Amino acid sequence: MAEKWSLGRALRGMFVKPTIDETTWEDLETALLIADFGPDITERIVDELREKVDRFHTTDPRDLQRMLKETLEEHFAKFDTTLKLTERPAVVLVVGVNGVGKTTTIGKFAKFLQRYNRSVVVGAADTFRAAAVDQLATWAERSGAAIVRPQQEGQDPASVAFQTIEYANRTGTEIVIVDTAGRLHTKGGLMDELTKIRRVIEKQAPISEVLLVLDATTGQNGVMQAEAFLEHAGVTGLVLTKLDGSAKGGFVLAVQERTGIPVKLLGQGEGIGDLTGFTPHVFAASLVE
Repeated sequence: MAEKWSLGRALRGMFVKPTIDETTWEDLETALLIADFGPDITERIVDELREKVDRFHTTDPRDLQRMLKETLEEHFAKFDTTLKLTERPAVVLVVGVNGVGKTTTIGKFAKFLQRYNRSVVVGAADTFRAAAVDQLATWAERSGAAIVRPQQEGQDPASVAFQTIEYANRTGTEIVIVDTAGRLHTKGGLMDELTKIRRVIEKQAPISEVLLVLDATTGQNGVMQAEAFLEHAGVTGLVLTKLDGSAKGGFVLAVQERTGIPVKLLGQGEGIGDLTGFTPHVFAASLVE
């Protein structure tokens, strides 16, 4: 079976050559495009690197490798990727279209928080689909988080959110994660629902983060699908799921630049522990080395 393409492996072939030549630049541009940086960002990065190589009068590919890592880190670090979870309870609203991995992401996020010894409750406010509540309950159980379910079928999502905050206040639970519906068939109705959920939550506690889950494999189409959320939901951070960091890592930068919103979490596998925070210098190094 052929080894999967990765940016790091493609770049390694370039950096062992004896000198930087025009082929190096062509190969670099191709590698960045395959890694989903997009044509505009690829062109900008290559132009910046050409200028640095000229300025430092180097022909050593190892210098180019170091400059590429530094340049990518500079671009990633333009955005504040820190999760803001200092309030108690810290309330996180999770939004996104159906099919992006929102439910599994919530389970993984709960596990991620518990690794830092934070107590977590999940609110199943996607009451439109009964299956969504059951799925969420399974992932909450796997992560060790508590869950507040609707008390009856079709319950108003805002009232489930209200009950979840009540539970957190009553039990001293530190972090609340509220699931929301992912249907976009009527943008107006969905956004009205989100507005109501926000209003009801904010009567009891401030909302610390609104995280939009995007499927990295859909590329720019994923951003277009999510534009309603970006416009209306007050999104503060992005979670990229199904990200093979080595092959499609460029999408992280492309989506931050396109939306102006930082990527805060990365999902890079199917397991309960496969969600990590986004750290620019670590991610840049993982792409280039």
